[in-house]
Amino acid sequence: MPVGRDGWFEAARPIRVEGGIKARSKRGSIGEQWWSRRFIDILERVCDAGRLTRGRAYARRGQVLDLDLGPGLAKARVQGSRPKPYDVHVRITAYDAREWAGLAEALAAQALHRAKLLAGEMPPEIEQVFDACGLPLFPGERGLDMECSCPDWGFPCKHLSAVLYLLAEAFDEDPFLVLAWRGMAKDALLDALRQTGGGEHVEKPGLLDVTDVPFAERVGDFYGSGASPARPGPAAGPGSPSDLLLRALDPPPVKARHIPLLDLLRPAYRAFAAEENE
Repeated sequence: MPVGRDGWFEAARPIRVEGGIKARSKRGSIGEQWWSRRFIDILERVCDAGRLTRGRAYARRGQVLDLDLGPGLAKARVQGSRPKPYDVHVRITAYDAREWAGLAEALAAQALHRAKLLAGEMPPEIEQVFDACGLPLFPGERGLDMECSCPDWGFPCKHLSAVLYLLAEAFDEDPFLVLAWRGMAKDALLDALRQTGGGEHVEKPGLLDVTDVPFAERVGDFYGSGASPARPGPAAGPGSPSDLLLRALDPPPVKARHIPLLDLLRPAYRAFAAEENE
């Protein structure tokens, strides 16, 4: 057979697949959110444009049979023109527990970043936090280690390209997969952010932690409000956190988008306190 542009042999039509993973995008570029577009921009900067185009066609036809993503590794099987599917592996560096502990602390120190992550959002500034820690969020031009079992001499081949585009769409649907690929599962990161508490370490008060005054000394004003209408009550001490009430109450069994209610209310309490202090 004559040598073709796509590899050792002239390219043939791939074997049709039933039940493969199909890209949701039917035309144009793939990737809608900023994090998936950031990933695609890197690919389009370092990969052959022709093979990426054929990879998009493979992704849209459903030639990828399966796709599995874990810490540092995305692997898939892609059906080409030969009976046996090709094995595809895409590797990046997965950060260890010590590195992720530093990242979680840096993210929790930024109240807005922490609140957005706890709400299931991916703030664009998160990339700067990773860079400041010397641990890039996205792989650079040499940060991807890719291989495919096909005989194509080009890099990346259309099979790899199809998998990369499907990865971008998976990132669109769940931005925390980007972090999972780097070695930190979503639930583990959110738990670490909650435990860090935004860098504040204030002991949680109990509901009955009040000054005990004998009833005989309060009988005259026991049913009073305790505050004079002519003057405001005493201001809270400078060390009182804005979300003290939330810390005093037991967390209600209520979640919104799988995020505990207190984690969603805490940023609002801090914003209200900041407005009062202006």
